Amino acid sequence: MTILIILLIVLLLLIGAPLFTIIGSFSILGFSNLEIPFAVIIVELYRLASQPVLLAIPLFTFSGYLLAESKAPNRLVALTQSLIGWLPGGLAIVVLMTCAVFTALTGGSGITIVALGGLLYPILLSEKYQEKFALGLITTSGSLGLLFPPSLPLILYGIVSEVSIDKLFIAGLLPGTLLIVALSIYSIRQGLSEHVAKKPFKFSEFIKSSKAAKWELPLPIIVIGGIYNGWFTATEAAAISAFYVFIVEVWIYKDLSLTKDIPKIMVESVVLVGAIIMILASAMGLTSYLIDQEVPQKLFELVSTFISNKYLFLIILNIFLLIVGMMMDIFSAIIVVVPLIIPVAKLYGIDPIHLGIIFLTNLEIGYLTPPVGLNLFISSFRFKKSIVDITIATVPFIITLLISLMIITYVPELSLWLVHLIKGNP
Repeated sequence: MTILIILLIVLLLLIGAPLFTIIGSFSILGFSNLEIPFAVIIVELYRLASQPVLLAIPLFTFSGYLLAESKAPNRLVALTQSLIGWLPGGLAIVVLMTCAVFTALTGGSGITIVALGGLLYPILLSEKYQEKFALGLITTSGSLGLLFPPSLPLILYGIVSEVSIDKLFIAGLLPGTLLIVALSIYSIRQGLSEHVAKKPFKFSEFIKSSKAAKWELPLPIIVIGGIYNGWFTATEAAAISAFYVFIVEVWIYKDLSLTKDIPKIMVESVVLVGAIIMILASAMGLTSYLIDQEVPQKLFELVSTFISNKYLFLIILNIFLLIVGMMMDIFSAIIVVVPLIIPVAKLYGIDPIHLGIIFLTNLEIGYLTPPVGLNLFISSFRFKKSIVDITIATVPFIITLLISLMIITYVPELSLWLVHLIKGNP
C-alpha cells in the first residue's frame, strides 16, 4: 500500500496536479491503509476553521492588493528618497526599504518585483548604477520584507506551528532590520566605488513627500503599535488595516474606483487566499497522519544517529530549507515542512519562534537561489533578461544574506530579546 501511495503522489506531480490534491490524497490513502475513518481529516478541518486568527489572512491580503494597485508605491519611493537619498548609495537603500515595506504589506515577492520593478529599475540606471547591480538589487529586494509584520508568511507559520502570531511579529523586527542593514552596507560600498551622485537633502522635498503620503504613513504604526501595546490582536489589526486602506485609497486619494477597481481586486485577493486555505486544510489532515505514525519522532531518531550537536543540526537545517525555498513557493513550504521540523527542532532545544525566523529567512534566500529560485524567473520575465544574467547579478546579494542568516541562526537573542522584553518570558 505504501508503494501505491508513493506511485500515486509521483503520478500527480508529473501531471501537474494542484498541491492540495496531492496532500489530500496522501492523507486519505494513509488513513485508509490504517483503517482509520476519514472523519479524522474533517475534524482537523473544523479545528482550522475555528481558529480566529485565520481571518487575518484574507484581510491582510486584501489590504496588500489595494496598496499594490494604488499609487502608494510611488508616494513611498518619493518619501524614502527625499529622506535618505543624500547617502552614498542612497537610492539603492531607498529601493531596499521601499520593497521591504511593500513586501511586508502585500506578502509576496513576485508582486513587489512586478509592481515596483518598472518604477525603480529605470531610476537606478538614470542615476548611473551598473545594470548588473540594479538587477540584483531589485531581484533581492522582492522578498526582503517577509520578516516584518503584517507579513502573511509570518501569520501562516503561526497558524501551522501554533505559535503566537503577535510574538512572531515582534521576533521578526531585529532580524529583518539586520538583513536591510547588511544589504545597505553593501549598497553604500557600491555607491562609493561607482561614484554615484548623491542627492542633497532638501527639507522642502521631504515635507512635500511626507504630506503626499501622510495618510499611508500611519498604517504600520497603527498595526504594529496596536499589537505590541496590546490594544488589539493580529486578527483585529487585519480588520482595521483593511478598512483603513480601503477608505484611504478609494475615498481620500481616490486612486481606486469603487465600481471598477475594487471588484477586480477582491477577486484577485480571494483567489490567492482560497489557494492558501485549500492547501492549509489539506495539510492539516496530512499532519494528523504524520503525527499518528510518529514520523517526527522517527525522523529525530534518524537524524540524531548522525547529528548529536544542536549547532550542526542548524547547519543541516539551513541547507535543507534553502533547497525547500528554491523548489517550493513559500506558502506551500510552510504548510508542508513546518509540521515535520518543529517537533525535531524542539528536541534539539530550538525555540519555535526562533525557528520561525530561521525558516522564513531561508525561504527569502531560497527565492534567489539558482537554478530555480522564483525571483530569478520573475525578474527575468519582468526585465527581459536571461536567467544567467539575473543569477550572476544576485550572487553578491545572496552571499550578504547568507552571512546574515548565520548570525540570525546562531544568535537566537536577536529574534527572542524583543519578545521577552515586550511580552515577558515564556
